[in-house]
Amino acid sequence: GCDSSLNLTTQKATDAVDGIFRSLRDIARVRVPMKQFHSIHNPGSNTHQASASYKPLLKQVVEEVCNPDRPDPVDIEHISSGLTDLLKTGFSMFMKVNRPHPGDHPLLIIFMVGGVSVSEVKMVKDLVATRKPGTQVIVLSSVLLTPHSAVELLFASDRLQPDARI
Repeated sequence: GCDSSLNLTTQKATDAVDGIFRSLRDIARVRVPMKQFHSIHNPGSNTHQASASYKPLLKQVVEEVCNPDRPDPVDIEHISSGLTDLLKTGFSMFMKVNRPHPGDHPLLIIFMVGGVSVSEVKMVKDLVATRKPGTQVIVLSSVLLTPHSAVELLFASDRLQPDARI
């Protein structure tokens, strides 16, 4: 709502910042039902507040997919693709049959709605290379984000059809 710094008022700045925090609260509210991926902040311990850290959601998801020690991921669902997987899923209702792990397949496809940055793509590539070598990764996204476009999206009035020129 402000095309120049000359037109910037305290009220316009306050409204813009309130809008950003409203969006961040909405995002947090969507993740409340998740059991595993509910936070990107690790507060550390009571004795070591300095050990608080930030762990991106994308990193958490890729680590979970590449972790063979977790037989049944909580917030990630494997979608049956073939007859064998379909039979396993069907028999799991009657018998103790382990569902396939999302990381069992040699191809991992990640689609990021809303955009992905180059550094996030590199992080995914490096994580998969160290945790699950031999797995091919394809990262797709609705847009490739730059630092400038990511900030502009925070100020976009309609995030489904943003007015940011990216």
